[in-house]
Amino acid sequence: MIDCCIFCQVYLLSMWCTTIYLSLTIICLQYNACNVNALENGLALKPPMGWMSWQRYRCIIDCDTYPYECISEWLFKNATDHIVANGYKEAGYEYVIIDDCWMEMERDPVTQELVPDRKRFPSGMKALADYVHSKGLKFGIYEDYGTHTCMGYPGVINHMELDAQTFGKWDVDYVKLDGCYADIMDMNKGYPEFGRLLNETGRPMVYSCSWPVYQEEKGLMPNYEALKKHCNLWRNWDDIQDSYESLNKITEYFAVNASRIQPNAGPGHWNDPDMLLIGNYGLTVDQSKSQMAIWAILAAPLLMSTDLKNIRPEFREILINQNVIDVNQDALGIQGSRLRVECKIETWVRPINPIINGAHSYAVAWASKRDDGSPCVYSSKLKDLGLTYDKGYEVTDLFDEDHDFDHIFRTNTNITVRVNPSGVQFYKFTPIQ
Repeated sequence: MIDCCIFCQVYLLSMWCTTIYLSLTIICLQYNACNVNALENGLALKPPMGWMSWQRYRCIIDCDTYPYECISEWLFKNATDHIVANGYKEAGYEYVIIDDCWMEMERDPVTQELVPDRKRFPSGMKALADYVHSKGLKFGIYEDYGTHTCMGYPGVINHMELDAQTFGKWDVDYVKLDGCYADIMDMNKGYPEFGRLLNETGRPMVYSCSWPVYQEEKGLMPNYEALKKHCNLWRNWDDIQDSYESLNKITEYFAVNASRIQPNAGPGHWNDPDMLLIGNYGLTVDQSKSQMAIWAILAAPLLMSTDLKNIRPEFREILINQNVIDVNQDALGIQGSRLRVECKIETWVRPINPIINGAHSYAVAWASKRDDGSPCVYSSKLKDLGLTYDKGYEVTDLFDEDHDFDHIFRTNTNITVRVNPSGVQFYKFTPIQ
């Protein structure tokens, strides 16, 4: 029997088209030929990095039974402390973001302002923001463009100006606006309006929008030109869940729809495949590396959502891997894409810095979707990856600094990787001077 890990099929036409598309994108960005009309608040010039509560802590509000997991000011102060003390801040994570379930069920009867839960946030949001800022980090908060948030708390509808002013008064640095209990036909107007109101406060706030996912799941194609103009980042597709199955569904969406959504990403405006699962219950170490690598290729926001107090060291090392983070934060801001799939090995490619003699460096990830119990050997010529610089490339293993490559890889050179089932190999190719 022929092992398709070694003897793979010829490239599909669609994969060839992806290569051509990626090349045109590089040329477009390199020569400033792209017509990009981005939000001009000067924020999120690189994908935001931080910690968000939802994926790990959801809407746990019973602080008597779960004092160390409930949505409370203690939880966010604790996360802040661990970000600073355990190397996450140094690695680039800077936002501490509250998701749903932080409010009282009713607005203040006199002022109509949003009210933080009096028992779980006794000091109030301004005091919590002050604490986060005192540690050199930034503070983010959640609301919803609807009558209610997804968990039933007050939404911004009919109070948009007041809520924007409130967030400014609380010294918020990042606002995530969800889209439950809202009319999707109103979103093209309502989301930009709330962004305008945030800007009018004079407080710089990263604006994370959710209107694409709500429209697209109902068959309405989002207006990406408007998104780029009004939002710093936006959720494209389903909520990620704590499982490898969910991770694969999200990455498949981004792979299949790359030609439609990839051109809209860039400095100040990013596609968002949702939070990192790393350190929770659903992913192995290899699968966690795979998410980190693909999120780096996608120039995705890196938003951790895990128990930083009790995270296992091997997962922490993945989250603070500076080589991988540097790829994610590359200043060119070109979102990469999946080049092909052969033998259940996915090849993901992203052009990055440094550019040497007019040639880009590249980050290349080989992600296995195999489950056959042993690592798969896979080979490819560099030119088939779009790496065509005549002088050749130096190669760096982004997850294993001790893995030495003792020769220069040229365009006709085969590179061979051995990928664990559901794991990844992630390399950087730098042109020779």
